[in-house]
Amino acid sequence: MPVMEATKTKSEQLIALEDKYGAHNYHPLPVVLDRGEGVFVWDVEGKKYYDFLSAYSAVNQGHCHPKITNVFIEQAKKLALTSRAFYNSTLGEYEKFITNYFGYDKVLPMNSGAEAVETAIKMARKWGYEKKGVAENQAKIVVCAGNFHGRTVNIISFSTDNDSRQNFGPFNSGYITIPYNDTNALAEALKDETIVGFLVEPIQGEAGVMVPTEGYLKTCFELCKKHNVLFMADEIQTGLSRSGRLLACDWENVHADILILGKALSGGMYPVSAVLANDEVMMCIKPGQHGSTYGGNPIAAKVAVAALEVLRDEKLSERADYLGTILREELRKIKSPLVKEVRGKGLLNALEIHEHPDKQAWDLCLRLADKGLLAKPTHGNIIRFAPPLVITEEQIKDCARIITEVVEAF
Repeated sequence: MPVMEATKTKSEQLIALEDKYGAHNYHPLPVVLDRGEGVFVWDVEGKKYYDFLSAYSAVNQGHCHPKITNVFIEQAKKLALTSRAFYNSTLGEYEKFITNYFGYDKVLPMNSGAEAVETAIKMARKWGYEKKGVAENQAKIVVCAGNFHGRTVNIISFSTDNDSRQNFGPFNSGYITIPYNDTNALAEALKDETIVGFLVEPIQGEAGVMVPTEGYLKTCFELCKKHNVLFMADEIQTGLSRSGRLLACDWENVHADILILGKALSGGMYPVSAVLANDEVMMCIKPGQHGSTYGGNPIAAKVAVAALEVLRDEKLSERADYLGTILREELRKIKSPLVKEVRGKGLLNALEIHEHPDKQAWDLCLRLADKGLLAKPTHGNIIRFAPPLVITEEQIKDCARIITEVVEAF
């Protein structure tokens, strides 16, 4: 090993490896994680951190939850993949469990969140042509500015984020973009009879934890009903207890026509996503028209049931609601001219700082990491705080103390 290489820390060596051999499509904090348990992660040098991102809410149940881990291991030893060319012994039980859990007739299992969004879009269009009677190739879907639904070419076709779109065109048509949290804009858009769906995040996570006005979701849902349009809820990040309810739509008693789930559906153990709908929508999809080699595989089915059971049995929705209130109350006590706003619901929260040439959210996150708390900026000056939902009240107050001390000293 060259002398210079030998003087580098293990973290520096591993970061250099990724930099040389991996695509530069992410900008991670310079921390190399090696192990996780519950709310904590450890880097390769053995330093311990609070995880305040939860893999973008994929590990709501905490890192390496023993129940989910054990189910994963046992099923992996038995049967991992059959494809959907054959039936398997776990899928039907999972489908019955998840449809009863969320109150839908059927589920279409996929892997990643972006795949689930693409699936929902295809379902809405198919329903629009076969049930609503929209003319062929005329179906449109209304989306919101500031959305983040994934990074496929189709999904970025209706993104308003320049980094996601630049030099990836030409883009697909069939989408109408309106402002988020604007029911009047939706009412106007829905006058177009070729609209088949309204795709919305109940809280815009990647945009900076943008929480809409109370009543927004309910009004949007009612407008969709009035105009025979499917209300499509992307709950990939906001669902599964993160917001203090099982689904963020539950805050307004909205039962989406198409529900899109991912991330914490596996507790971070495995890529598992799902689209749920009732028969009128779901049965428009016929054999051979949509699918996935890994979608509905035996490991995914077993892991998803365990992950959902943990949410229910450990009352993680209630915990997120209670502890989120404490976290926001503590953060709003911070005495610093840098703080612009603290906002959120449940344990999906954001600290927005005023724009400053010398004091950036990135630098603040580096200071937080030094103090043993990992968070990540979004949109430049916003830091998302989303710890695993298994965090305790004592731990949440300790984290609030760390954040307060770092911000006030920044």
